[in-house]
Amino acid sequence: MQVSRQTLARALVVVFVINLVVMSGGAFLAYQQSPDRPDQFVGPDGDVVTTDEQITEGKAVFQRNGLMNQGSILGNGAYFDSDYTADALDRMTRHMREYVARERYGTEYAELDASERAVVDDAVKRQIENGEFGDTVELTAAEAYAFRQVRAEYVDRYHDGSREHGIPSNFVGSEAEAERFADFALWTAWFSAVDRPGGEISYTNEWPYNEAAGNTPPVSAMTWSVVAMIILVAGAGIGIWLYRALELPEPEADGLDVPPPEETNMYPSQFAAARFIPVAALLFLAQVLLGGMMAHYYIERGGFYGIADALGVNVLYLIPFSITKAWHIDLAVLWITTLWIGIGLFLPALFTGQEPDGQKSLVNVLLGALFVVVVGGFAGIWLGSHGYFDGDLWWIVGNEGLEYLEIGRLWQVGLLLGFALWTFIVARGFKPLLDRESRYGLAHLILYAGASIGLLFTASMLYTPTTSMVVTEFWRWWVVHMWVEGVFEFFIVAVIGLTLVSMNLLSRASAEKAVMVEALLVMGSGIIGVSHHYWWIGLPEYWVPIGSVFSTLEFIPLVFILFEATEEYRTYATSGEEFHYTLPFMFIVASGVWNFVGAGVLGFFINLPLVNYYEHGTFLTVAHAHAAMFGAFGFLALGMATYMLRFTTKPGKWDPTNLKRAFWLWNIGLAWMVLIGDVPVGFLQLETVFTQGYDAGRSLAFYSRDIIQTLFWARLPGDLLLIGGTGLFCYDVLKKRLVKREQVADVTGGTPISRRIFGGDDEPDREPRDD
Repeated sequence: MQVSRQTLARALVVVFVINLVVMSGGAFLAYQQSPDRPDQFVGPDGDVVTTDEQITEGKAVFQRNGLMNQGSILGNGAYFDSDYTADALDRMTRHMREYVARERYGTEYAELDASERAVVDDAVKRQIENGEFGDTVELTAAEAYAFRQVRAEYVDRYHDGSREHGIPSNFVGSEAEAERFADFALWTAWFSAVDRPGGEISYTNEWPYNEAAGNTPPVSAMTWSVVAMIILVAGAGIGIWLYRALELPEPEADGLDVPPPEETNMYPSQFAAARFIPVAALLFLAQVLLGGMMAHYYIERGGFYGIADALGVNVLYLIPFSITKAWHIDLAVLWITTLWIGIGLFLPALFTGQEPDGQKSLVNVLLGALFVVVVGGFAGIWLGSHGYFDGDLWWIVGNEGLEYLEIGRLWQVGLLLGFALWTFIVARGFKPLLDRESRYGLAHLILYAGASIGLLFTASMLYTPTTSMVVTEFWRWWVVHMWVEGVFEFFIVAVIGLTLVSMNLLSRASAEKAVMVEALLVMGSGIIGVSHHYWWIGLPEYWVPIGSVFSTLEFIPLVFILFEATEEYRTYATSGEEFHYTLPFMFIVASGVWNFVGAGVLGFFINLPLVNYYEHGTFLTVAHAHAAMFGAFGFLALGMATYMLRFTTKPGKWDPTNLKRAFWLWNIGLAWMVLIGDVPVGFLQLETVFTQGYDAGRSLAFYSRDIIQTLFWARLPGDLLLIGGTGLFCYDVLKKRLVKREQVADVTGGTPISRRIFGGDDEPDREPRDD
């Protein structure tokens, strides 16, 4: 089945418009149908328990102190501490039981017999379920009592501190702020249990699981899980059929003249782009070291192998888990993005055989801007969470406190400007090719993918600390999910296409068709697929069927990517000794396989609505994130770094030994960490949630179980392999920087790929331009 590039381009535009319409409508309804904070909560005597202003301040306390990277809210955030929604709901329910037991029977709940407990349990459940929304919410006496008790307990834990929970004293700066944080957590617990106005389920679709509060899985979770499994079977078959039916080109090394890197002229901007590699390597090393520290915090919550105590260092104050985690995940995004920025700046001169005046200077400016944003942003996270900024500066310059978007708004604007500058630099570098090719050419596609990353990042500017948590989460997932499962995937296939063309393994026309097919599938499912993050955060129930269908459809492009990886492996395996890009190919193949495992297998399993109801915010999500983020995007970035190093290393000095060792250390370490550590803990956590309730699965008691602690220790070899591989990578990058090719001031003659493109030998199957 032959499909023209023009047809694919038009289909891509149509899909983009449909995505835009659907998600824009979803944004409008998010404001209209999310729970409105009441003006006040009052007790039965009319006394004010809490107010809208206090709940809003509680959200600011939650963000300012980095509590989303200590625990989670509505299931989103870190898993070290409790989920504050589930914790507040569980505490509220327990205190209500105590109050009702004393009122009815004059004794403690624990002293009641089974029949008396059943009466109390039923009374508490009915009180919660009979709650009503409005400008003024009237609490029962039991609920008002529970609110005040939870406040006191949050002061004890988050202001006074709890070493066994890994929380330093004064983590939240004052008792009043800790009370406001409790008000915010209780508000999310309230709308998670009380039915929507005019409905029969809560705003969070009865999440978190807590039978005592009346929260059990909605019927829609079961129904759409069955539908999703049917779609999976059909979708996998459709994906395989499409891959074969579309007759997509496959890379082929036999009989082709693959130009050696030594014969390729290097331009000043390419040497400047290569400087992004050692920067990314150091960011990567810092990230995995912090990851190892985070893993150990689950074992020793108050120190680090006893070293900190021996030295008299208060490690919980200097670098608590919340900051460790914030830096860890931000560094993951940064080092991967840094390498992608580098390859985007490296490729234009390779394809055009020329560079515009001042290109090198602009690349250096971008590198300097990256340094400023990284140092400023990461310092701001520490200073902001430690209370060094007054007024609104804490979220503007310091710590905005939302997972993946921790850095202050000023630094986010800096990143946005950096994306714009990158797009401008790449566009001016590709200009000779942009002028020659159609709007769906490879150079255009990589610009579209890169610009989309910056475009979606603007969603992070659409909320402030006073915005409701539900709406905040709606926009936050626009950035996080649509990056990871939308434009990042688009960028991956565009970069791989360009790379295969530069190796002379595909014609440019063939690569354009392959990239557009995969981009069409990725964008067609991945963008609206963000809706599986909306099931339990306070948005309407219709997101359950939408998220179920499109999350399952995301499996289809992953089948494509897996098939592509196997074909690339075949090319690599049959390439022979004369093929100069074996090592980058190894990384590309690994990226495709891990993408299928992490995003495909684990991603599909945890995104079945019924599974996700119990699993949301457990270590199975951690396994999915590690395999998908590092396995898919990290390996591709490292492959591109290796590709650039192959060009910039002095002829005769190229030695792939250390990079191959690092490759296998990373693969074995990642598999060990995911399969020995994350997945077993996740399944035990899932069992605990299913049998005891969600809060139990996220409790300190669960993490302190002997088998869980054993699994945390068993994960250690995987962490060490990852750290060892990264250290070896850093060493080899610095070593290769010492033997880099000499920079020539006056470069003429172009490159082998530019001579093919501009000589007309690259596109025997070129279709006429229609633009």
